[in-house]
Amino acid sequence: MTTVFDILLVEDNPGDARLIEEMLRDTEELLNRIDVKDTADNERGASGPFDGVRIHHETRLSGGLERLEDVDPAVVLLDLDLPDSTGIDTLETVADAAGRIPIVVLTGLDDTEVGINAIQRGAHEYLVKGDLTEGLLVRSIHHALERVRATAERARRREQLESLNRLNRIVQDITNAAIRTRTRDELERVVCDRLVADDGYRFAWIGEVDRGTNRITPRISAGVEEPPAMISKPTDDESEEVPKRALETEAVRVVTDLEAGLDNEVSAGETARSMVAIPISYEELQYGVVCIHAADPDPFTDPEIRSLERLGDIIGHAIAAIERREALMSDAVLELEFKGEGIVGGLIPLAERSDTRIDIRRFVDIDERVLAYGTVEGVPRDRVRAAIEEGEDISDMRVLRGDDESFEVELVMRGRQDFFGTITSYGGRVKSATFADGEFRFVTQFPQGRDTRQLIEVIREQYPSAEFLAQRTSQQSDEDVAGIESPFQALTDRQRTVLETAYLAGYFDWPRTSSGEDVAERLGISAATFSEHLRAAERKLFAGIVDETESDDD
Repeated sequence: MTTVFDILLVEDNPGDARLIEEMLRDTEELLNRIDVKDTADNERGASGPFDGVRIHHETRLSGGLERLEDVDPAVVLLDLDLPDSTGIDTLETVADAAGRIPIVVLTGLDDTEVGINAIQRGAHEYLVKGDLTEGLLVRSIHHALERVRATAERARRREQLESLNRLNRIVQDITNAAIRTRTRDELERVVCDRLVADDGYRFAWIGEVDRGTNRITPRISAGVEEPPAMISKPTDDESEEVPKRALETEAVRVVTDLEAGLDNEVSAGETARSMVAIPISYEELQYGVVCIHAADPDPFTDPEIRSLERLGDIIGHAIAAIERREALMSDAVLELEFKGEGIVGGLIPLAERSDTRIDIRRFVDIDERVLAYGTVEGVPRDRVRAAIEEGEDISDMRVLRGDDESFEVELVMRGRQDFFGTITSYGGRVKSATFADGEFRFVTQFPQGRDTRQLIEVIREQYPSAEFLAQRTSQQSDEDVAGIESPFQALTDRQRTVLETAYLAGYFDWPRTSSGEDVAERLGISAATFSEHLRAAERKLFAGIVDETESDDD
């Protein structure tokens, strides 16, 4: 496709007009110098090389203004002295109407002061007709176009930098708010409010998948009374399924240049011309999608999209932390019980006799392994060791205390980090596992309010042979460390793991069942690191207990 280079010439002197037309018509130098990106035609979607120059000649200012609206030329060549306007007034009138179209002033006056004044009032070049040559005219047009292009590029980059800086401030504010908020609703409200606080975006909303309809249902919004139920179809034929696709692909989805904006207008008659959908997730868990709408048809640059990806991760991490905290503080939990071949299936044959039972009462999920602590009844130690050596689920067993057929054990499991990690990412844990009568059962605990069907699907994905048995609501016992509200909550995840493993492994028994070196080895850390984490955990626990006691005495 070829493109014509349009020039508007406003000149009332027939001789001067004819001379300029001869200089410009079919000049190879002009066509070689001009790049399509320099012209207004490019903004209208023109592409390809220029195959000719088209000059639109007007003799009066009024005619020039009318032709300016009709033609939208790449450049205006303007004589200041016209029948219906003279001097700088002519230039200012055309400059107001031309917008970003460059103006090259042509005048018969060789007056430096007039030239400087013309440049200050909107002209991009100033040429004296008496000195005019074809080369000078072509170079001046090219320089005017380059100056406009460079100015527009600087403005574009400045706007992008300002937008990115604004977005980074928003992300930082939301990050800080995530630390302070106590509930998911409060966090999501802060996110939506902050996104629209400084008019950078028209409105924002957070939605989640409705399991009944499998559609995105808005939860919280800001900047509009109700989130849009339907997004007008954009030019690439995408629709309101964009947020859903963002969740399905686990990637930010951007829709630009919506044809008609949204069906429901926002303030002052403005509509949202573009949107971005950002999945909210943490590890394997999806919490929904945050959608941001803007009035600009294409406001989201690559750096902004990368920042928005980070925003989705921050929100997901914060929601996961809130749910874990709620699970720690709540006495009521959702329990789901399953049976199957077992996450430690090699032990099932040992429990076929009615007087044989293996109970795993605690699992500790650490970086590269899972430790299991429990009791064995009615099976000699040698048989348990032999079964472990023949199987693939357990790499090591250590007897902590007890006699030959009734003892407490520590098992090191392998290949199950994904299973335990997935349950943890949903705010849950494997509470216990039992081998009895040739059958394996395990119980998982989750905070109340979780989607039971979704949790069952997640467990079956990780453990296909699992058969769902029962659902119940129960109260966490005092023995459940996860149920202690304070001061246990002050511990870091690492400190909590070290303290729990040390307790279960018998480090605090007298005499000790496990030494510090034993526990450190199980945790995959040095003895010095174990001691450091343990002392830090003990210090926090005792500080909380002592401070609470002193407060009660007061």
